[in-house]
Amino acid sequence: MSSIKQKRLEGIIRKNLSEIIQFEVKDPNIGFVTITDVKVTNDHSFATVYVTFIGATNRKEAIAALERAKGFIRSELSQRLDIRRCPDLIFKIDTAEDNARHIDEIIEKIHKEEESKEESNEEEPAE
Repeated sequence: MSSIKQKRLEGIIRKNLSEIIQFEVKDPNIGFVTITDVKVTNDHSFATVYVTFIGATNRKEAIAALERAKGFIRSELSQRLDIRRCPDLIFKIDTAEDNARHIDEIIEKIHKEEESKEESNEEEPAE
């Protein structure tokens, strides 16, 4: 369970990373990035950063560009944070949005199948 201090640190890291990536990282392969979540380990040595790319056709290329800029991003982040040691950054693609979209498609498909069954039952004459 995360403490209040850890949650606050995660929020500060997310805000600062968003600003750094948006305004200071100049790699065109990154494109438009949304940081959806940040999870910091209990000892604050690692921060897992969950990202989504809007409009990016190649996610692997975009995540590779973030990995290349990781040193610069971490040094900028360390200047903005008031903690003893800046955590190592681990970038991961957030699949929650894709999973939610897939579930919505399945639900929509089920509703269409139920509607077609109801329509076919209504068309059959009762004996």
